[in-house]
Amino acid sequence: MAETDYYTTKELANILGVTRQAIFKRIKSGEIPAIARGRDYLIPKDKLPDEIKKLIEERQKLATKRILELSSKPARDIDFEKELWKAADKLRGSLDPSDYKYIVLGLIFLKYVSDAFYQRRELLKEWVSDPNNKEFYVPDESARKFIIEDKDQYKSAGIFYIPEKARWEYLQKFSLTPDIGKKIDEAMEEIEKENPVLKDILPKIYAQTPLEPHVLSDLINIFSKIKFDHREYEEKDLLGRVYEYFLGQFASAEGKRGGEFFTPRPIVKLLVEILEPFEGCRVFDPACGTGGMFIQSAKFLEIHKKDPSKISFYGQELNINTWRLCMMNLAIRGIVGDIRGGKNSLLDDQFPDLRADFVITNPPFNQSEWGADQIDPKDPRLKYGIPPDSNANFMWIQHFIYHLAPNGMAGFVMANGALAVGGREGEIRKRIIEDDLVDVIIACPPKLFYNVSLPVSLWFLTKNKKDGRFRNRTGETLFIDAREIFRPISRKQVEFTEDQIIYISSIAKLWRGENVIEETKDELRILKDKYEKEIEELNSVLNTNLRNKETKKKIEERVKELEELLKINLEIQKLWNENFGEGYKNILGLCYSATIEEIRKNGYVLTPGRYVGVAPPPDDGIPFEEKMKKLKAELEEYFRQGRELEEKIRENLKRLGF
Repeated sequence: MAETDYYTTKELANILGVTRQAIFKRIKSGEIPAIARGRDYLIPKDKLPDEIKKLIEERQKLATKRILELSSKPARDIDFEKELWKAADKLRGSLDPSDYKYIVLGLIFLKYVSDAFYQRRELLKEWVSDPNNKEFYVPDESARKFIIEDKDQYKSAGIFYIPEKARWEYLQKFSLTPDIGKKIDEAMEEIEKENPVLKDILPKIYAQTPLEPHVLSDLINIFSKIKFDHREYEEKDLLGRVYEYFLGQFASAEGKRGGEFFTPRPIVKLLVEILEPFEGCRVFDPACGTGGMFIQSAKFLEIHKKDPSKISFYGQELNINTWRLCMMNLAIRGIVGDIRGGKNSLLDDQFPDLRADFVITNPPFNQSEWGADQIDPKDPRLKYGIPPDSNANFMWIQHFIYHLAPNGMAGFVMANGALAVGGREGEIRKRIIEDDLVDVIIACPPKLFYNVSLPVSLWFLTKNKKDGRFRNRTGETLFIDAREIFRPISRKQVEFTEDQIIYISSIAKLWRGENVIEETKDELRILKDKYEKEIEELNSVLNTNLRNKETKKKIEERVKELEELLKINLEIQKLWNENFGEGYKNILGLCYSATIEEIRKNGYVLTPGRYVGVAPPPDDGIPFEEKMKKLKAELEEYFRQGRELEEKIRENLKRLGF
């Protein structure tokens, strides 16, 4: 039997909504047949008691019903993405998350392109039937049908043309048939034929999936009730949020492997906020994963009232399945770019002539046996030295530098070891520093990545520190120690809040000579007002004597979260006003502007803590003399207790004859 023919105790407990201990108890009593595997058990699906099989089916139907109820007003539900994930995850059964993600994300994409097609179709119907529409009105009924089905009418509006047998309503009709998986695969193939830009991107894995047909049917039912308005940016962003949330949850479920395809949004946002991409720029990500850097760059322009379509995106991704997820992710957002999959960036650079304004990326960390012996020693990327085959970190860094335009900037995530490593890598780092490329280094808190505690830092390199965009920073590097700036969201993970991202990025901007003092104050005030308004609105709902306990609990949890965010916001506002209300300055324990000479004296080590120092403990207002008196009294008390204990031990030893 294949692994998918079994449940683990954790999977069965999750589906039934009980504890693992409850499953263990029923296994030991013989109620549930199971095969021991180490300290756990494998439970054959076909040997489960009928009552449990029935209960599993009921639980899955309940999860589906719950999400269908929520989906009627998705944008207004405070836990929409979470509930959608819970419902979809309950249907997963024992299928590995790494396989399940392609099934679910493929269906979300299919639903979106279908909705966009239907909305364009309805609009065309309206136009060709309206005598007042001089451009589109057609009196003849058959001619109207021709225009409505004209592929160019869709493609010219940036909408994928969806053939009849690939449309969502067609799949809905057959959702309860045993061959629904085959029909979904055929739909994906038809869409690719009609839209060459999607060639080899869409997943065609539904006929072979070990999921039972009723699970695919339930997933179609779940997504059928969600209506995405392609014309509304907020709705496009809603689907993007759902897609991104699912990517994050799959990354979490896959643990360390998840970090290979998904970078948590707060890290991406901080990188982009500091780099500040602009209209007409070229953005390159040579390890692009699912495309988060591109999406955040486009969103940055959107927020600043600029045209995101005026960025040129270039990317490369080794894993072909991750590349497919990326292309679907970008298509949902309406982002186009030259993104290439299936090729190794270090050994088979697909963009040898590209010089980008921005390189924004999160490369694989500490890759060993990466193929150093396959690199030509005369490779132009190796300006600063040949890294050892035991670690690719400095091959990646040199790859980024090589691809920068004369005034280009790079922002990337890197394992902390690269800050201080010696040997050949240390020599490469030294040469990069001497070339005055290191602009900003930020030490991050551990546990920023899903289920991985590896501490990382953010590096910002620039080819020209006097390009005129910012002040002349020749011979200077800013170090920020942000290890204590975070919000815990679980025992295994922390994040940067919006306020913390504004705070850290504004320090870098201020140091670069940007006048963001008042702008930062305004941004923090806006967030404060937003938190307070939502708290007030939710509290007013709680005061209406809600009868639904589940809804009440969700609202109470959200209020608690908002109060926590508000507290962080007020702390950040206070720190900004105290530390940077009059401009940039070095703050002990937080930030330090070092000269290249200081970095030389520190052995070319780039660890921020070495430069910023340790923050002084907060002043509690108690005079030093008073503290010493108290400490002396406490010490004397400990000495007295020690003497008493010594005496008792002596007496006990005497009684024992020693």
